Amino acid sequence: MADHVQSLAQLEILCKQLYETTDTSTRLQAEKALVEFTNSPDCLSKCQLLLERGSSSYSQLLAATCLTKLVSRTNNPLPLEHRTDIRNYVLNYLATRPKLASFVTQALIQLFARITKLGWFDCQKEEYVFRNVIADVTRFLQDSVEHCIIGVMILSQLTNEINQADTTHPLTKHRKIASSFRDASLFDIFTLSCNLLKQASGKSLNLNDESQHGLLMQLLKLAHSCLNFDFIGTSTDESSDDLCTVQIPTSWRSAFLDSSTLQLFFDLYHSIPPSLSPLVLSCLVQIASVRRSLFNNAERAKFLSHLVDGVKRVLENPQQLLLQSLSDPNNYHEFCRLLARLKSNYQLGELVKVENYPEVIRLVANFTVTSLQHWEFAPNSVHYLLSLWQRLAASVPYVKATEPHMLETYTPEVTKAYITSRLESIHIILRDGLEDPLDDTGLVQQQLDQLSTIGRCEYEKTCALLVQLFDQSAQTYQELLQSANASAIDIAVQEGRLTWLVYIIGAVIGGRVSFASTDEQDSMDGELVCRVLQLMNLTDSRLAQAGNEKLELAMLSFFEQFRKIYIGDQVQKSSKLYRRLSEVLGLNDETMVLSVFIGKIITNLKYWGGCEPITSKTLQLLNDLSIGYSSVRKLVKLTAVQFMLNNHTSEHFSFLGINNQSNLSDMRCRTTFYTALGRLLMVDLGEDEDQFEQFMLPLTAAFEAVAQMFNSTTFNEQDAKRTLVGLVRDLRGIAFAFNAKTSFMMFFDWIYPAYMPILQRAVELWYHDPACTTPILKLMAELVHNRSQRLQFDVSSPNGILLFRETSKMITTYGNRILTLGEVPKDQVYRLKLKGVSICFSMLKAALSGNYVNFGVFHLYGDDALDNALQTFIKLLLSIPHSDLLDYPKLSQSYYSLLEVLTQDHMNFIASLEPHVIMYILSSISEGLTALDTMVCTGCCSSLDHIVTYLFKQLSRSTKKRNTPISQESDRFLHIMQQHPEMIQQMLSTVLNIIIFEDCRNQWSMSRPLLGLILLNEKYFADLRNSIVNSQPPEKQQAMHLCFENLMEGIERNLLTKNRDRFTQNLSVFRREVNDSMKNSTYGVNSNDMMS
Repeated sequence: MADHVQSLAQLEILCKQLYETTDTSTRLQAEKALVEFTNSPDCLSKCQLLLERGSSSYSQLLAATCLTKLVSRTNNPLPLEHRTDIRNYVLNYLATRPKLASFVTQALIQLFARITKLGWFDCQKEEYVFRNVIADVTRFLQDSVEHCIIGVMILSQLTNEINQADTTHPLTKHRKIASSFRDASLFDIFTLSCNLLKQASGKSLNLNDESQHGLLMQLLKLAHSCLNFDFIGTSTDESSDDLCTVQIPTSWRSAFLDSSTLQLFFDLYHSIPPSLSPLVLSCLVQIASVRRSLFNNAERAKFLSHLVDGVKRVLENPQQLLLQSLSDPNNYHEFCRLLARLKSNYQLGELVKVENYPEVIRLVANFTVTSLQHWEFAPNSVHYLLSLWQRLAASVPYVKATEPHMLETYTPEVTKAYITSRLESIHIILRDGLEDPLDDTGLVQQQLDQLSTIGRCEYEKTCALLVQLFDQSAQTYQELLQSANASAIDIAVQEGRLTWLVYIIGAVIGGRVSFASTDEQDSMDGELVCRVLQLMNLTDSRLAQAGNEKLELAMLSFFEQFRKIYIGDQVQKSSKLYRRLSEVLGLNDETMVLSVFIGKIITNLKYWGGCEPITSKTLQLLNDLSIGYSSVRKLVKLTAVQFMLNNHTSEHFSFLGINNQSNLSDMRCRTTFYTALGRLLMVDLGEDEDQFEQFMLPLTAAFEAVAQMFNSTTFNEQDAKRTLVGLVRDLRGIAFAFNAKTSFMMFFDWIYPAYMPILQRAVELWYHDPACTTPILKLMAELVHNRSQRLQFDVSSPNGILLFRETSKMITTYGNRILTLGEVPKDQVYRLKLKGVSICFSMLKAALSGNYVNFGVFHLYGDDALDNALQTFIKLLLSIPHSDLLDYPKLSQSYYSLLEVLTQDHMNFIASLEPHVIMYILSSISEGLTALDTMVCTGCCSSLDHIVTYLFKQLSRSTKKRNTPISQESDRFLHIMQQHPEMIQQMLSTVLNIIIFEDCRNQWSMSRPLLGLILLNEKYFADLRNSIVNSQPPEKQQAMHLCFENLMEGIERNLLTKNRDRFTQNLSVFRREVNDSMKNSTYGVNSNDMMS
């Protein structure tokens, strides 16, 4: 007993050290000791002692969190009796100690919720042990306010816990529990929360009383958790589009047909303190988003009418709304969300039929205008208001109702408020040194996308406003520039105003919809474009003295929108816009407009080479222009483009220089530049080798310079790195653009064999520096990629084999050296190691599947290039933990696509591997089958199919008496698989599990390996089938048995294509029938447990 007391005292000291000490080393030691305690065999009994006798809240917290870990573990789970005891103990503990520290109460409720969730399907004497939650909580609700709060928190936490999928248990199991909870308990919990809220709002609550305030808050959280439940398993990603539909079950209809539920929340909003209003509004947002199909047309109209009335009531009391918004911006945010839902879930034709629509749309417009004018307040909430008006404006052409929508009156007011408020903000931002919204380009772009639709409604008014404001600002700006004593702040204000106007003009031009626009509107676009181009001429003429980065970025945004709408193969050349450009600026056709684009691009690259955002956006514009079929042919004829093709050196384009680069990774934009130049060069290149050589002269000089550095005994490593990294980025751009055989062969003959050794040497020297190796490896991966069949060597050319030798050499060089790095910190492992490994995998895959090398030749002539590359692949693979293979998406995609090629064409190599390597690969396939990425999952199915087919063929061959002996590798492989049948069996159960229980997104791919798996494991499959059948309710067992019978009907014991296709068809029918059979069954999950 004394030992217990002593160890308890030690634990309490450790808890204090963990949670209170500021000394890092002490805290780490305490953490280490407590982890050991969690893993100790007597942890359970000690946790109970800590709860019973612990004197500090920290020790109680430790006990609760340790118990939560114990009940959550998947290996060696606690027996049912222990979990029942813990659950009952926790309930009693909370009931007898209502005044625990809040974090302890929360941790114990979390423990209760976890036990209940994981044991949801546990039975004892034909009764579900953990499902009588509401009965358990009722005794809390009938006691004091503190007990009541605990009871409501339990229900709230349980709802959230069941709604939240965790990574340690299969998703199928989570969905089964969630669906069962939804059907069995959730509506009762929601009704309970509404009834308690009604009781609370009926009484005169003393909200100054902290406990009553807390109770109301917990009740609102509970109601919100119920409404926020993922009813049909679709919300896997919480960051997805906010404007979604709440899939309320049909059995809940009564609560929503009865207007008192909606009324309750609106009444609460008006009666409770501002600190709780956001929760009420969050509930209303969910109620407003109830799926349309829950109602018929008349019911929906009635529901919408009540909803709009409630919103009107809020808007009619602007003082209260303003007061609450100022005291808590969340209030304002949630109300904006509620307004947005009015249009996301209901049609404009339905809204205009609501009795008070004219008054409501007026109030909403006033609210929006006021909100936009207070631009500094809650900018993130404005998104929802703009999305409401964007959706309203977009619906105007489609509305069939006879009632007036009145948007032609109010939309221009919103447009005007947005534009004028942004312009007026500039002066205040500069005067007070505030944060400039223009710095947040993502937010600006999002708002401009919304404005592009809003501004197109009543476009004449938008254009008139923009022309007036632009002329005003441009004139003032010009006068200030000509004035000798103009202040810098005045110039900055006008530049800021013009920046916003250029962004907005680009946005409204980008909002043009071809079927809805008229000649008059195109002519108005012309007016706006002329003004921006005139401003550009003015600002470009001053670039030698000064420039404004934000204004330049706005110009690029404008050019991007202009290009999308008015340049390219799909555009009507007779557009009135071109007529206006011709009248004002003398730009008669698209070619002349393109010359303005190219002029701007060259100017930017000349003057803004040191500014990464402008350079990369400029090059992106050049790249986009070089993609269009007709525009690229017009571009090539321009003298400015010919100048670029003949003078792509740092002398003319400073960003190509190596001295002013602060960072090697800043050179990424060079690849974009050379991709565009490569496309432009290819238009007239044909087979002209002289023109190609001429174009490559600066790159040849750079390679020669690096070669010279490598040959000298001492050289400036930094210069060599910069030169080479810039060069390989340039070359990758050209290689990517050259997707035709003729041009790519010229490029190949230029780089091989002359410059390959330099790349190999660089990888040897700088393997530990990813800023150098990543671009080199990417270039190599591009070179071996047979894009558009460009790698077709003549029959007498050995170049395919020689290219693979170089590939093998690079993979081997890099792979063997990168493995010498030793232990790499977790936060740097991808950058320093896995990224390079991933590119090597992609490179090897591209080479193996390129169809330009006969790989049998290597073995025949004793060349070890193929063997070296494959062995390096295995070494690299074994140095990566399984978890990393799936944690890094690029790595998993490159690995699984390479594995697919290896199992298809090099199965003899796979078969010759050591047993532990084979088991590693099979485990990685097994884990990949359940990956969320469909591409990875499909690749695993394909790899598994190749392996299973190979096994089946070898087994069939070994049983037949033939003269051809089975190879040594195949014999070993068969032996390994017979020694470890559990691996293949596990995959059979996984695939079957996914097909039966999960939302199988790639059923065809899953069906291909399944037949082979079944034929290799017929006895195991029979056992699996029986356990699934037996886990069904007695009345459904016969139907399930029949489903399995039909699955194998007409299937022969072979893997011929005809037999496989029949099995795939049978499987589609099987899946449909099984799902129909299990729809009303809650038992199916037991078989899932068996498989997990």
